[in-house]
Amino acid sequence: MRRTAYLTHPACHRHAMFAGHPECPERLGAIEDRLLASGLLDLLAYHEAPRATREQLLRVHSAAHLAHLEQLAPEEGLAEVDPDTWMNPATLEAAYRAAGANVRAVDLVLGGQAHNAWCNVRPPGHHAEPGQAMGFCFFNNVAVAAAHALAAHGLERVAIADFDVHHGNGTEVIFANSGQVLVCSSYRHPFYPYSTPLGRDHLVHAPLPAGSDGIAFRAAVEEHWLPALDAFAPELILVSAGFDAHREDEMGGLRLLEADYAWVTRELVTLAERHARGRIVSTLEGGYALSALGRSVAAHVRVLLGL
Repeated sequence: MRRTAYLTHPACHRHAMFAGHPECPERLGAIEDRLLASGLLDLLAYHEAPRATREQLLRVHSAAHLAHLEQLAPEEGLAEVDPDTWMNPATLEAAYRAAGANVRAVDLVLGGQAHNAWCNVRPPGHHAEPGQAMGFCFFNNVAVAAAHALAAHGLERVAIADFDVHHGNGTEVIFANSGQVLVCSSYRHPFYPYSTPLGRDHLVHAPLPAGSDGIAFRAAVEEHWLPALDAFAPELILVSAGFDAHREDEMGGLRLLEADYAWVTRELVTLAERHARGRIVSTLEGGYALSALGRSVAAHVRVLLGL
């Protein structure tokens, strides 16, 4: 069994938007309940997520972006960032902790204290651009992790695999001109955020039409992701793990199952073992059908553990 670190923080439960918003605190509870019921939670090494530092955030975000969020953060009630994205008094702390979880996970994995890591945090991050919060995201957690691996640990090649149903526009924009980061994305297209994929060799796209199932997803990953990852030979693999392509997630419009998430995780583990000494850090992005989310994360984590 592999040593898998589990990073989270109580602040991530306190961030909440308006009533009925799909990106809700109950998402983390559904995951924790499923991990506990399946016996997996006791096998994970718990670490409380620290706050990301200003230096760590400024590697991928502008100072103006940080200042805007700090100014916008309400002392009570809600503040609107965009029609889908709101802040309550706990949001900014949760965002700092979500990004910090990813940084700490990179430190644990690259320091040899864990083989891999699961960051059970929110708000998610892959839509956040250098100067803009959007799509439920405030800081780009996976991008902060990648930049930290490069700057603080001296890595030369980091790969990001993003299987959220929505295109990670923020991650792509942040690393558009960085050949040190390979970004592999699978997502429904056309769909939110309706961004135009940038044409770069290190930005690998596997778009899927509405209604696609696990067979189509696996074929796209095999055709587009796996050859690119093998050729890139990453020293670390980061995962933007969104589970909103599940067939029970009505927002997503794709038809993946838990078995598909387990399959893609095994493929990434195999690649990490071949090129990166098994080092993977995975962080929660989307997934809004609570039962399906819990089951899918459990399938993902089970593979990370090597079970």
